[in-house]
Amino acid sequence: MYSSGLLLSLALIALLVVGLFKAVRMVPQGYAWTVEAFGRYTHTLQPGLHFLVPVYQDVGRKINMMEQVLEVPSQDVITRDNAVVKVDGVVFYQVLDAAKAAYEVAQLEVAVLNLVMTNIRTAIGSMDLDESLSKRDEINTRVLQAVDSATHPWGLKVNRIELKDIQPPRDLVESMARQMKAEREKRANILDAEGHRQAEILRAEGEKQGAILTAEGQREAAFRQAEARERLAEAEARATTLVSDAISQGNLQAINYFVAQKYIEAFKALAEAPNQKFVMMPMESAGVIGSLAGIADLAREAADSRANPSR
Repeated sequence: MYSSGLLLSLALIALLVVGLFKAVRMVPQGYAWTVEAFGRYTHTLQPGLHFLVPVYQDVGRKINMMEQVLEVPSQDVITRDNAVVKVDGVVFYQVLDAAKAAYEVAQLEVAVLNLVMTNIRTAIGSMDLDESLSKRDEINTRVLQAVDSATHPWGLKVNRIELKDIQPPRDLVESMARQMKAEREKRANILDAEGHRQAEILRAEGEKQGAILTAEGQREAAFRQAEARERLAEAEARATTLVSDAISQGNLQAINYFVAQKYIEAFKALAEAPNQKFVMMPMESAGVIGSLAGIADLAREAADSRANPSR
């Protein structure tokens, strides 16, 4: 009888210990636990120490409230122009409402993963291959908006969705590489041709400016020469007029001066001719000397007239 009482005491002690462990619960930081009373949700336990009523209350779901990362496996996606690409990504999400995440959807991660994969196929399927490769940010934004709106009733906040890689087929990659190379060669040829064109334009412009400057110089030279000839002609005409006036006044020395001047100019031109090595002069020395004497007399008379204006 003593042993049965001892067993009963031990059983009561064990029951109390188990009840104590069932009643005292400590929720770690970053988690939220739901509480169920006979299987029905009543409230949520936040991080810290809590007490439950044994048998009546129990912990239902333990929800991770920290931001979580979900890998999106690679999948084949068909673009609008019927190109098949392999796409994978990553999702960052956080539970904001533990009760909704626990009881509004079954297998939360599987549901989010399938939702993301479906929206990726929808977004890329509405684009051509070139667009899907160059507009990754736009795809991320479209998928994020769709998934975040769809998961809001589950108490989730999808913070970011990133496509890690978009891989076209190998033959398509090689074709794109050849196309890119051809495009670069085309641009290089265009730039080379444009450079030659600009060089020819600049060269022609330089030649044009040179011709203009040459023509300007020739025109100026011709103008100067014409002006010199005009002045020479004026001087010649004036000299002829003076000689004519002297002759009309009966000054025979003026005639000698005029004839001697013309004779000497003709002789000078004959002597300077490049083909003449010998010059035959069938002329009278006395006539030339007399002409020269006349020139000297004219010079003396001109000097005397300037010295004595009254004469």
